[in-house]
Amino acid sequence: MKARHIDTEVARLEALRQYQILDTEPEEAYNNLAQLAAFICGTSISLVNFIDENRQWFKAKVGLDVSEMPRCVGLSYLCQEQRGVVVVPDTLADEQLANNPAVTGYPYIRFYAGVPLITPKGDILGTLCVIDQFPKELS
Repeated sequence: MKARHIDTEVARLEALRQYQILDTEPEEAYNNLAQLAAFICGTSISLVNFIDENRQWFKAKVGLDVSEMPRCVGLSYLCQEQRGVVVVPDTLADEQLANNPAVTGYPYIRFYAGVPLITPKGDILGTLCVIDQFPKELS
């Protein structure tokens, strides 16, 4: 890992902790946001997640039975890497993504779209994302 990346990750995790949101109770505003995203995008799953050192913790979720996943599972890391909106119409069409445990196993992601949740200082704390088990395009 490059020193700059480590410094950025340390700052990001510090910002995440300052918000004191991890492992908090569900809140109507976040639940409404997840429901609205799933409705607008026509997907079966929607998440508001926050990413710490080891996991993606779901503050709000629609269509998913778990409250968190390991950080290395799923596709939200793409929003962090690209620092922007990510749309993957078909995960199986991408050689690297096709082997992700969240694609080959539960929740069987075939479509992913996510937008990073960014603080005013520019730290990415997590994502708002929509997921489906079928390939799709957003209009």
